[in-house]
Amino acid sequence: MRKSTLFIFGLALLSVLMISCHKGRNKLINSWKVTNVEATGKPLSDSLKNVILTKGNLTFTKDGKVTGYLDVDFKGTFALSKGGKDLVLKDEVGTPYSYASTIENDKLILDGKEIKLTFDKK
Repeated sequence: MRKSTLFIFGLALLSVLMISCHKGRNKLINSWKVTNVEATGKPLSDSLKNVILTKGNLTFTKDGKVTGYLDVDFKGTFALSKGGKDLVLKDEVGTPYSYASTIENDKLILDGKEIKLTFDKK
């Protein structure tokens, strides 16, 4: 009896986690344009900030892929966790870039160790 209760509880918890992650994922699926750049680690040069602001964008697709441009062309995959609060981008060679993510209305905020990026939906 105890094992079946534990199994049902585990199944319910997994369902809630999957639904909450899926909900955050649906909000993320779109094309986003960088509207603000803040250095949270070492300072960024004005020229790099200007490049990111003028060319910066990311597009997230339903199949877990992400493409765009930040300071270079970016192509890779993404994964959301903690109900959409954590986002990990991996480039083509698998290097992970972790961000705390916030999605509100038509704004996406990615807060990383060295940079905080604010995006608007395109």
